Amino acid sequence: MKSLDTKCVQAGYDPKNGEPRVLPIVQSTTYVYETPEAMGDLFDLKASGYFYTRIGNPTNAGLEDKLNALEGGIGALATASGMSATLLAVLNLADSGDNFIASSNIYGGTYNLFNVTLRRMGVECRFVENDSSIEEIVSKIDDKTKFIFIETIANPAGKVADFEKFSKIAKEHGIVLMCDNTIATPYICRPFEHGVNVIVHASTKYLDGHATSVGGVIVDGGNFNYLGNPRYPLFNNPDDSYHGMVFGRDFGSACYITRARVVGMRDLGAIMAPMNAFLTVLGMDTLHLRMPRHSDNALAVAKALQSSDQVEWVKYAGLESDPDHERAVKYFDNCYCAGMVSFGIKGGKEAAMRFQKALKLFRIVTHIADSRSCVLHPATTTHRQLSDKDLEAAGVPANLIRLSVGTEGIEDILADVLGALEASK
Repeated sequence: MKSLDTKCVQAGYDPKNGEPRVLPIVQSTTYVYETPEAMGDLFDLKASGYFYTRIGNPTNAGLEDKLNALEGGIGALATASGMSATLLAVLNLADSGDNFIASSNIYGGTYNLFNVTLRRMGVECRFVENDSSIEEIVSKIDDKTKFIFIETIANPAGKVADFEKFSKIAKEHGIVLMCDNTIATPYICRPFEHGVNVIVHASTKYLDGHATSVGGVIVDGGNFNYLGNPRYPLFNNPDDSYHGMVFGRDFGSACYITRARVVGMRDLGAIMAPMNAFLTVLGMDTLHLRMPRHSDNALAVAKALQSSDQVEWVKYAGLESDPDHERAVKYFDNCYCAGMVSFGIKGGKEAAMRFQKALKLFRIVTHIADSRSCVLHPATTTHRQLSDKDLEAAGVPANLIRLSVGTEGIEDILADVLGALEASK
């Protein structure tokens, strides 16, 4: 299969003669084997198969294989949420005493994980601006720096990652480049094609697309050589829990995703429920239909917002006037920029509250990337725990409103937004 459209529908599950046409829900914690030797080989990683759903499940594998095919990776791991995907991806590389670099313009939950929780665990995050110079970023790298973390489209700041700059730095210093591709999805952008090594997703968002299933996925590009790299002892030193196995040596290009599953997921247990995997796969069957519609509707909203005297600024990379438009043209298929539009309303927090209350079609929810349009004021919700200084660093001023533009009729969407703006004066 070459077409992304076909992969959205067909990839991940290939039924054989007499098997169900639709990916089955395997609601079982465990699996039967006829001999203790067969079971022992599974635990020693000498054979492939399922033995406990915390480590792997056939329904989850359908989701993993579908997203892996769309991203162009070599393996994937479904997790309980987007946050657990990010945490597992980080801890698969970093130990206490290590550090990493991250763009400050990232999702608020990720910012708190990096800035608070991981610091308590002894893993230091060194923040940089998305547009920081190469020299400034390089100055934060030392021999304990494990990776660089970016978002394809920052939530809610809307900034587009400079893949060329970050991948150049990562390659020159032998460091993993990790990217959150949640907002763009692989239908719009495939970060492995731009030098990224590990991708994380909150599948809760556009992959599911219907606000039914919390989940996350880690995807491994298989394009980073851990073996012999002194930065990564976890892949070069013998693992006592597997009788001295060396992951970088014994699993080659698949060592990262293998270790994430058999060590990270084994010990932390943040596995996706099979039902959620099933529902997410159903959502992904229409990803190729939804993402163009989300993008077209969002661009129309962004243009309408630009013409309103109630709006101070609009951030949407699909606009030709947007400072990130060049990157959108360079990295995004058909310059689709997904359905998130951020804008600054005149009158600050009070006007933002009036605007949200006046909306009828858009609903106030702690969510984004649903087929149904929704709205949020991040400074008082998702980013509420951040200080004023951290809010500024994350690109979330007090007057920022985040619209998640759905797939409804554009006439109804525009009428709702413009009517609410008028009512918020």
